[in-house]
Amino acid sequence: QDNRGNIVRVKGPFQVVRPPLRQQYESEQWRHPRGPPQSPQDNGLEETICSMRTHENIDDPARADVYKPNLGRVTSVNSYTLPILQYIRLSATRGILQGNAMALPKYNMNANEILYCTQGQARIQVVNDNGQNVLDQQVQKGQLVVIPQGFAYVVHSHGNNFEWISFKTNANAMVSTLAGRTSALRALPLEVITNAFQISLEEARRIKFNTPETTLTHARGGQPQLIEEIVEA
Repeated sequence: QDNRGNIVRVKGPFQVVRPPLRQQYESEQWRHPRGPPQSPQDNGLEETICSMRTHENIDDPARADVYKPNLGRVTSVNSYTLPILQYIRLSATRGILQGNAMALPKYNMNANEILYCTQGQARIQVVNDNGQNVLDQQVQKGQLVVIPQGFAYVVHSHGNNFEWISFKTNANAMVSTLAGRTSALRALPLEVITNAFQISLEEARRIKFNTPETTLTHARGGQPQLIEEIVEA
């Protein structure tokens, strides 16, 4: 097995494209002298900041990171997609849930989150890191929810589209899901899930395997209730 990572093959000399800072500096000084000469080792940080993109349209459906027909879409922006965010240490997420859809339970690993509802209504449940239910209510347009780091939460739309924008206090906020194909539950034995949540083996099997999605899913039948029990546990 080859574990060397990405390999780039280049024909001819390998060069990195970068602004000719020194030439720009000397040309600017020659055309517009401003007092004593500065050090030729200036790194051009001001020019870099001025040339950075300062906006990103995360409301564009074509820009979605996650899209599920009849469920909705989620779009995130961080310092990798918008580098200027590393200076303000923020990232953002735009989400739309269609009727009777659900965003799988998750928590922020390295950031606090402010979720603001821009359209529709949804039920939001939040539990703290001790498993205590701290919020379980309907949220509608114009309301916001503050979700501290490490607190798990789930969003379930009711009958109509639920739209929100959230801001996170980290330029590269990381999220861990509590259900779905990439969750920690998928790696746990059924017996562990059964004993941990005091449920039957069949319920544990449904929780572990009945959610192949990673972000959005349908909220129907008994599955949402089981997931909510895990969040509240």
